[in-house]
Amino acid sequence: MEGTVDGFRYGAVTPVAAYVMACLGSALGLRCIVRTLLNTQSWKAGWLALGATSIGCGIWTMHFIAMIGFRVVETRVGYHVGLTVLSLVVAVVVVGIGVFIVGYRGASGRTLLFAGVVTGLGVAAMHYLGMAAMHLNGRIDYDPSVVALSVLIAIGAATAALWAAVSIRGFLASLGASLVMGVAVSGMHYTGMAAVSVEVHGTTASWAGDSPTSLLLPMLIGPVIFLFLAGVVVMFDPLLVLGDGDWNRPVVNRKSAAVPEAFSRPAAWDRERTRSGG
Repeated sequence: MEGTVDGFRYGAVTPVAAYVMACLGSALGLRCIVRTLLNTQSWKAGWLALGATSIGCGIWTMHFIAMIGFRVVETRVGYHVGLTVLSLVVAVVVVGIGVFIVGYRGASGRTLLFAGVVTGLGVAAMHYLGMAAMHLNGRIDYDPSVVALSVLIAIGAATAALWAAVSIRGFLASLGASLVMGVAVSGMHYTGMAAVSVEVHGTTASWAGDSPTSLLLPMLIGPVIFLFLAGVVVMFDPLLVLGDGDWNRPVVNRKSAAVPEAFSRPAAWDRERTRSGG
């Protein structure tokens, strides 16, 4: 029997919350990558790792917040804890590969395309691994053409994110890019969910236990706390707080600009004393 799939059990609450988390992860990731561009003397590997983890956690959190709103009317839905955690690891590691490739090899067209494909496939793998973590009294089938479309969206979103990370440095521009990235990542998720159909084996649940919400919400606490802490690090980093306009100028220029200001007033006094014969 074909099951009745509902991806919006709580209305707009889960899609909006998922979108916000996708935007937050993207924004933090972009700012961390920008940090390595503003100051090449900083700990590049550390900032890239923080950016990759932020993006990966944001995507993973978006996925499972959206999945809280997913249900099959005829059967209960549960999640395998091991596969759910593995999907988070995959998201962070594969996004990290793309971020480090671009961070160390630059943003040439070929490098950007390769990194975007790797990262996009990783995002898609995270999504479908998370779907594989579901267990219910039935069989999940996918429409291959819609799955392919979701993978293409993931690759496009990942490539755009990496391009934005190395091309857009201003705070407002990064914010705008993260909002667009949130749309792309959420779009990939719901496109993938549109490919889902369920063949139910019966009208009763195959197990008794906790609801998906009671399982997923505790698992979401860790990544959400990490994103909060990453946000604190980014917000209080002097280089990012002072703004791009000041820090984009070379250090030599800032010093040379400060020297005339420091000595212009004494020099003016000397000239005035010479004129007055003092």
